[in-house]
This record gives sequence, C-alpha cells and structure tokens, in this order.
Amino acid sequence: MPQSKPQRVALVHYWLVGMRGGEKVLEALCELYPDADIYTHVYDPKKLSERLLKHRIFTTFIAKLPNAKNWYQKYLPLMPLALEQLDLSAYDLIISSESGPAKGVITRPDAVHICYCHTPMRYLWDMYPSYLRSSGRVTRWLMRPFAHYLRFWDFASAARVDYFIANSSYVAARIKKCYRRSAEVIFPPVAVEDFSATEETGDYYLMVGQLVNYKRAEIAVEAFNRLGKRLVVIGEGEQLTQLQNLAASNVEILGWQPFSEIRHHYRHCKALIFPGIEDFGIVPLEAMASGTPVIAFGQGGALDTVIDGVTGKLFHEQTAESLCQAIDAFEQDTNVFKKETLIDWANKFSRENFKSAIKTFIDSSILESTPKRIPKP
Repeated sequence: MPQSKPQRVALVHYWLVGMRGGEKVLEALCELYPDADIYTHVYDPKKLSERLLKHRIFTTFIAKLPNAKNWYQKYLPLMPLALEQLDLSAYDLIISSESGPAKGVITRPDAVHICYCHTPMRYLWDMYPSYLRSSGRVTRWLMRPFAHYLRFWDFASAARVDYFIANSSYVAARIKKCYRRSAEVIFPPVAVEDFSATEETGDYYLMVGQLVNYKRAEIAVEAFNRLGKRLVVIGEGEQLTQLQNLAASNVEILGWQPFSEIRHHYRHCKALIFPGIEDFGIVPLEAMASGTPVIAFGQGGALDTVIDGVTGKLFHEQTAESLCQAIDAFEQDTNVFKKETLIDWANKFSRENFKSAIKTFIDSSILESTPKRIPKP
C-alpha cells in the first residue's frame, strides 16, 4: 500500500439523516478523499449536501427495515451485527466517524482503520443513568439488557481501530476511560467564513442550541429571571414548553429560527450563554467568529474553545447562581474582550486547518503502519 496515497478509501458514518457537526466532518473528509466510498446504516438523500451525494453511498441492512429513516435509533441493538456484515476487504484505508455505531467494521489485516470519535456513545456510558431515567417504563425494561450487551460490543470493537482521533480533549479523556485507548485531538471544522462582526451591540444575551436536558437551558433562564436582564433563547426540543412556562418577561424563547436570524443575533448580542457540557461545541466558535464573547460552564469541550478572560468567561458550578456571578464579572470587564481577538481565535478552528491537521495525521499513521522491509544481506 502506498505510504501517503491509499489505493481505496472507505468512510464509515453512523447514519446520514441530516447535516450537523458529524456530517460536516464527513464532508471535509470527502474533500480530502474525493474517490472514497461512504458506508452508513441509513441515509436520506433529501437531507444531505451535494458534496456527500457525489460519493457512492452504501447502507447496511438497517436501511431495509420498516421506516428506517425515522426509526433508525430503535434499531440500535442490530447495528453491531449490521456493521460486521459489510465487506470492506477492497479498501486500504478506512476512516470511521463515530458517535453512533460505526467503528465496529471488520477490515483487512493490512488495512489502516482510523476512527474520528465525536463521542463514545453517551447513552451507553456516562449518560446512561440519565437516559434511563427519562425513558418510559417499556423502554427502560428493554434498555437494560440491550445496553449491557452493546457496552461489551462497543468496548471490544475499539480494539479493531488502529488509531483514534478525538474532537476535543474532553472526548479524548472519555475514550481513555471507556476504551482504554489514547487519542490524538483534532478539533472539528467550523464554518467561520459564514460569520462576520458588527460594531452595533444590543442590550441582550443569547443562547442557541437544542432544548434538551443536558444542554441545561433552564440554568440560563433561571439566572436571567433573577437578574432581570434580557435573554434570547433560540432552539427547539423537549424542554421548549417547560422553558416557556419558566421564563419571565425579560426572557424571549424564540424556538426554531433560520440560519440568517441566528447569525444576526450572534452579531448583535452582548455575549453567548453556554451552560451545558458539550463534547466539543461549535456554537461558541460561531459566536466568536461573529466577534461575540462566550460565558460558558467550565467543563467539556468549552475548555478547548473558551479562554477565560480572553474570549469569554467560565463559571465553575452548573447553577444559576454561579452563572449570575459570571455575568456580573463579565459586565465589569466588557472592554477586555476585543472583536479582533475573538475572530482570530475562531479562525484557528477553520475547515482548512482541520483538513490540514487530519491529513497530516492520516499520512503519518499510514507511514507508521507500512511494514518495513528487511534489507537483504
């Protein structure tokens, strides 16, 4: 196998039913390997970018099951078996994109398998108790034995990977904990070129993201209820009604908004509020690319993206009181945060920087894996 130009490349992605952060990573990999084939459990061509649709896309037998495009997560217990039925023997380089089951494919002994891990499956590992509590009685009854089996498989399948890449230091630590494997940290691509700054700053703060439990949007709403300052919340999800009922008159819950509206608010808010623990978190960097500082909870991916006192403020207890204190401290130091500094920092996470870093890592991994010939005497 050539050292830097594999003959055939396969990209394995968990499922393709939208264009979120994981799919943006896949897009960048497609740009690096324009002839690569894509393997996934299920895909919806109506929800994919033209870049991805230029590639040949193959699915596992999950795609043939009833209503797979909508019910794919219900078929999770079958996905290990489905992955192991894929024939990847023709490929020299396999790059799996892991958040759901993807890395468990079986490859040739001389092929190189690199896993870009967005996160070990949360619902199997550290967030399993939370998912269990929030599930219905029947789901809980089924989830316990299936999760037990999937956890064993997930750990075992990590041994099939030659090299792990994590999308943040936080995820690298989780890979070490769950799989007992080390991982190179390469931050995912952020479309920083889609954002720009303005000198006109409004009198409100902003929160953007899915309104689900682990994002902890209720902390932001409770904090601004106390402070009486304006907060705009953009997003939809299971917490939407709860937050609307919780919010005081100074807190606007806008629900889903188009990208143009989100970009407008990024540019004009005083700061972005980020109270959850994310594996990486692209939203803070989109705000910084718009010249806006971030007030974030100091755990998870935020520790890689928010520099305390330079690009934002960190608070260290996941409570409304701690967030209130951080907002007060931020308002005393508002002049410290320079738009140029914020934009320059966000640009380090660009798509081109991602492609350069991951290509360098892949090429060196291939070189390291190439058998060394013993010279003849």
